[in-house]
Amino acid sequence: MTEGVDRLKGREEEGRREGKKGGRRGREVGTIIRSLGCCPSEAELHDMLAEIEEEEPTGYIRFEKFLPMMTKTLMERRYKPSPEDVLLKAFQVLDTDGKGYLTQDELVKYMQDDGEPFQQEELEEMLSAAVDPEKGTILYRDYVSRMAVEET
Repeated sequence: MTEGVDRLKGREEEGRREGKKGGRRGREVGTIIRSLGCCPSEAELHDMLAEIEEEEPTGYIRFEKFLPMMTKTLMERRYKPSPEDVLLKAFQVLDTDGKGYLTQDELVKYMQDDGEPFQQEELEEMLSAAVDPEKGTILYRDYVSRMAVEET
């Protein structure tokens, strides 16, 4: 848990060195939260941001408000990621032919049409990590292994 808080402080210090003095944009916060091993839904993320947003919304979240909320979230081990076997089963359900992979077009369709839709930026980020550049497919067994988070 203290590792997560230390990473938060390090990111904030890095942001200040880059000249980001007014806090982080709300959409950056989701990326930060997920990088700490928390996987809230978009609705849960929206609720988290509403909890720490300024009274007059500016689109930015101040670190001084974010840190206590995130520390509590990490301490309570909220928004745990799905285990590797659950992620693998989800991909296998999508792979109706049992090929062991999905095409980029198939994955894009699922990510945009079913469940919580991904924003374009999130989709591009996921595809850049998931698609095998040589084959142009998502070898989901390998991808799940790379994205699984070890419990500590």
